[in-house]
Amino acid sequence: MSTLDRARRHTRAHPLALDAVLAAAVLVCMVAGSFTDSHGEHGVSWGIRTPDALGLVLMTLGATALIFRRRAPLAVLTATSALTIVENVSSASRAPVAMAAVVALYTVAARTDRHTTWRVALLTTAALAGSAMLAGPLPWYAQENLGIIAWTGIGATAGDAVRSRRAFVQAIQDRAEKAERTREEEARRRVAEERLRIARDLHDVVAHHIALVNVQAGVAAHVMDKRPDQAKEALAHVREASRSALNELRATVGLLRQSDDPEAPTEPAPGLAVLDELVATFHHAGLRIEVARADQGVTLPAAVDLAAYRVIQEALTNVQKHAGVEAKAEVSVVRVGPDIEITVLDDGGGDTSAPPPGGGHGLLGMRERVTAVRGTLTTGPRYGGGFRVHAILPVRTTKPVPTGEPR
Repeated sequence: MSTLDRARRHTRAHPLALDAVLAAAVLVCMVAGSFTDSHGEHGVSWGIRTPDALGLVLMTLGATALIFRRRAPLAVLTATSALTIVENVSSASRAPVAMAAVVALYTVAARTDRHTTWRVALLTTAALAGSAMLAGPLPWYAQENLGIIAWTGIGATAGDAVRSRRAFVQAIQDRAEKAERTREEEARRRVAEERLRIARDLHDVVAHHIALVNVQAGVAAHVMDKRPDQAKEALAHVREASRSALNELRATVGLLRQSDDPEAPTEPAPGLAVLDELVATFHHAGLRIEVARADQGVTLPAAVDLAAYRVIQEALTNVQKHAGVEAKAEVSVVRVGPDIEITVLDDGGGDTSAPPPGGGHGLLGMRERVTAVRGTLTTGPRYGGGFRVHAILPVRTTKPVPTGEPR
């Protein structure tokens, strides 16, 4: 983090301290300005005039009021304007108390709407310039009186410009957040629609043939002893119906597979018992991984074991894809009370440590697996760079869940 970023965070966390520094700077400028005279023989002269006691008090009060400009901008503007009016009509040394009013007017303009800004600005300009022109010791056309109009206009315009820029930046951020939420909702909607379509297709394929198999098996069992020829015929129908169901299931599932997908595996579903083999595959691909385990002797249900394995697999895949070849990953598997906690961290050693916008559904798939076994999943960027995936899975499931892999 750069020094400028740290300074910005500090000022946002302590706004009152920043306003105190600003008030001190304004007081210094007002005091310095009270010693100058723009009507000297050689232009601006220094030390020709000195502020009187009343001027010093008014400048100090005006600067002190600026400390609370964020908390009560209109009240601070009213107070500094009143001090300026008192200075205009009573002080011959003309201390520049109006500078505090200009800063307060800028704050009002930066923190309110445009209609309020210009209404308050016109009222403030009329009060300050009018008091100086009508009741002040100088002629109404004096440079100091006309300067009040210019400086109040500059303060209001600058504050309105800052407010407009902040609103513009906030609108961009809101649109970006809305677009991100829309992408996530669209991804969920597509996943739900795809699941519904698959469920409908599988129901259409399986329901008829399974019902036929059930009926024919019942007939065969009923006539097996008395009419074996009819039982053989029923079993032939069972065989034909099951063969048709398998063929149609193969065709339906084939629509879900890509042309370059590997053949369906015949080995048991993987789990944490083969975690070392999984890590070795990523080691061979060049990814540096450290593994820490404190789950010895824990026997997980098949569904939880599979979910833990898939979370680690997907997280490491994302590290390899998005964090770069120089990234380093850490995997921990720890038994904590009735749960087992899976954590995968990376240091974001590549060009980017987060998945690009519009990517796949890896994080969504992990969350669904964890939720299916009544666990919780949290993901997000790490402070200082990198990404974190943390899953809490129950060692004992309270509800039966499917243990097979979706094809």
